[in-house]
Amino acid sequence: MAGADGDDSLYPIAVLIDELRNEDVQLRLNSIKKLSTIALALGVERTRTELLPFLTDTIYDEDEVLLALAEQLGNFTMLVGGPEYVHCLLPPLESLATVEETVVRDKAVESLRKISQEHSPVDLEVHFEPLTLVMPTLRQAAEDKSWRVRYMVADKFSELQKAVGPEITKNDLVPAFQNLLKDCEAEVRSAAAKKIKEFCENLPEDSRETIIMTHILSCVKELVSDTSQHVKSALASVIMGLSTILGKDNTVEHLLPLFLAQLKDECPEVRLNIISNLDCVNEVIGIRQLSQSLLPAIVELAEDAKWRVRLAIIEYMPLLAGQLGVEFFDEKLNTLCMAWLIDHVYAIREAATCNLMKLVEKFGAEWAQNTIVPKVLGMANDPNYLHRMTTLFCINSLSEACGQDITTKHMLPVVLKMSNDQVANVRFNVAKSLQKIGPVLDSNALQTEVKPVLEKLATDTDMDVKYFAQEAIRGKDSTVHFLL
Repeated sequence: MAGADGDDSLYPIAVLIDELRNEDVQLRLNSIKKLSTIALALGVERTRTELLPFLTDTIYDEDEVLLALAEQLGNFTMLVGGPEYVHCLLPPLESLATVEETVVRDKAVESLRKISQEHSPVDLEVHFEPLTLVMPTLRQAAEDKSWRVRYMVADKFSELQKAVGPEITKNDLVPAFQNLLKDCEAEVRSAAAKKIKEFCENLPEDSRETIIMTHILSCVKELVSDTSQHVKSALASVIMGLSTILGKDNTVEHLLPLFLAQLKDECPEVRLNIISNLDCVNEVIGIRQLSQSLLPAIVELAEDAKWRVRLAIIEYMPLLAGQLGVEFFDEKLNTLCMAWLIDHVYAIREAATCNLMKLVEKFGAEWAQNTIVPKVLGMANDPNYLHRMTTLFCINSLSEACGQDITTKHMLPVVLKMSNDQVANVRFNVAKSLQKIGPVLDSNALQTEVKPVLEKLATDTDMDVKYFAQEAIRGKDSTVHFLL
């Protein structure tokens, strides 16, 4: 098919124009997706002189079409003649980077970053860096009267940093980032604080330490004592990561005092965020230098009135135990772990049980036999039946980690004795426990000790006890049923 004047060479552009003017969005989308084929048919010169100007002038379509166009143009370097002419792709991508829809802008920026690597240093300076004046717009947005605009700049700062490159970052973005960290609105400071680690990581390696120590650290020190809990919490979630960037000496001299201050902060979330990221500083200076300040913070969090705070610190206990070592743990933290087992909130007791299992996996069965198991088994005589049931839950979790010998000699007798408990809930949990620990026990213990107790419970006056005992005896998921 030829164009209107009979010239076949005009066909691809003519067809593209018709299709992009069609009311059918899917047709327009399909046309955009075959742009590379059209560009190949046109050749590099006509692609530069006809196709790209046409596309630049027609960026007013549906978001779905514009998104496809932004993605296509990121792969157009060779279709316009290679790196020497790649700057021809900047005008349409620049227009796409300013449309209202976020996903289109993000894709345009991604394509711009992609083709920026194809530019020569001279072309970067001449064509890419002036990109119709990105930096003036960015500077204006970072100082906009609306805090929501400044918030968005702070929230997207890492992406902006990667897009503009190291030189512009050093000259323009560092001052802008400082201002955002000092912003009068807490929401803006909070968004900027969350980006501190990522911003510092992406600084040019040859000047990274100097920039951080000269320009960023002073802002960080101010944020440690910020009036907003949200700002302090945001900072606490990332500040430990600076230690791996700045190294041991700077961490000890400059960051350690900040960590210690945050461990004493009145806000539980701040202390919790510091504790949850201890592995970062442990890699650089070891955790011992923090241990004396850690303990009061951990104890306060462990006893916090909000059960979700208590739950969070329990979840980090295995990490802390591994970093602090068994001696410190036994001396300072063991009592806490046992206290959680009798917390009035079930979720805390459940998490504490899981915590014990992880600690045994970390410190070993011998440690468990000497330190944990006696205390757990002692709860079997507690007047509160909920605490007696916690003993069974702990045995369920610990049996595999402790192994056959400890389970058979120390745990099993306690479980069997609890089969006579006056509370039915305890008795049917005995049946469930015997089924749970069955795989750990040897056949002799199953036949001579477990079997008689399960048979007795299977005739219990309580229907639930009877049911779970019978399930333990004949349940297909039970390891003990075929031995009984």
